[in-house]
Amino acid sequence: MAKTRATPGDDRLRLAEGRREAVLELLQAQRAVTVAEIEERFGISPMTARRDLAELERQGRARRTHGGAVLPSTASHEDSFSARMATATAAKRVLAQAAAATVEDGEALFLDSSTTAFHLAEVLCREDRRVTVVTNSLPILDLIAGGARDTIELIGAGGQLRRISRSFVGPVAVESLKRHWADRAFLSVKGIAPDGTLTDADPQEAEVKRVMTAQAGTATLLVDGGKLDRRGLSVVGPITAFGEVLVAGTGPVEPLEAWSAALDLPQGVVRVLPCGPDQDD
Repeated sequence: MAKTRATPGDDRLRLAEGRREAVLELLQAQRAVTVAEIEERFGISPMTARRDLAELERQGRARRTHGGAVLPSTASHEDSFSARMATATAAKRVLAQAAAATVEDGEALFLDSSTTAFHLAEVLCREDRRVTVVTNSLPILDLIAGGARDTIELIGAGGQLRRISRSFVGPVAVESLKRHWADRAFLSVKGIAPDGTLTDADPQEAEVKRVMTAQAGTATLLVDGGKLDRRGLSVVGPITAFGEVLVAGTGPVEPLEAWSAALDLPQGVVRVLPCGPDQDD
């Protein structure tokens, strides 16, 4: 039987995968690397180095920073709201548009303090949707309250302000949310563990997300592909609590379908949305 010859494309893929493993070993040894360091050590262009780091981040094995990357932390690290607004922007906009398309006028919506929910609020404002929004997000409150149109009824959760996330949390926020019922909840999380456990960086944020999920008729999870197989400090709950999971900004669809099947999620719960790449820093 004749042997199948490898194509140049196969060789390039293996070369890239081997180089990324070497970059990961360097990162694990040093806990941080720069694009310039990768460029010099492996003899590649800055653009290729950034692509390698972006792929490692997508796999949850690194966290990109300005000019390089660090090891992802499962406990201590939390990016500010403004930093998260600059991450996976294209994927979040695709998620927001798809989520808005499922909303009907007259519905009440829970929106959490994620930047993806903020993008959803932007779409709702732009399209003059007649809905009620209940949120613990200060940026969403500012966005809707500052708009020239008044088609959106707005309810704030109140509570203690977390400055890093610009969100209201704590007992007052939780009790406020428990006094409301929404048709839909739209949330995001820091990461999804391989067993489908949803996690977030802060226990108070996780508690708010649990209440929103419980107090909604149906809940939709909005995540960019970089959050798959990544973990935060605090457990939010199982992915099975969500009626729909929208994912954008992923690599090949096949691994995601296998992941969905392994979690025994019903057919159609997970929807993968096509998304163009974000621009490099």
